Amino acid sequence: MQDRNPTIAIIVDDMFFASKIRAAAEAAGRTVRSIKSREQLDSELNGSATILVIVDLNSSRLDPFEAIQSIKSITDLASVPVVSFVSHVQTNLIRRAQEAGCDYVLPRSVFSQMLPEIVAGSFDKLNTRATS
Repeated sequence: MQDRNPTIAIIVDDMFFASKIRAAAEAAGRTVRSIKSREQLDSELNGSATILVIVDLNSSRLDPFEAIQSIKSITDLASVPVVSFVSHVQTNLIRRAQEAGCDYVLPRSVFSQMLPEIVAGSFDKLNTRATS
């Protein structure tokens, strides 16, 4: 298990963003696992060595807010950072993600700009750029 790359789980419907995340993650030596259903979320994340979860708050495949709550309720994953992105004008979704336990809620543009740092596990700049 030590020879495996750290894993990033993504809940992202948009194939463009998923591809962008995958490319940045691979450049950082990370493996990406796409989560496309509630069953997959439950089976693949429970007991996994996931180091980061990225959630598109506009996901339609599964409820992103329930997914965030579920991730944060799993003992082994409670401390794993959850980073979500959404349009900066969708303030209701931003608030709901924060209430669900999301660690960082970013405007889509900031998420794109900060993606290399995010997948590398560097969150120090996110505190000042995250949406409140």
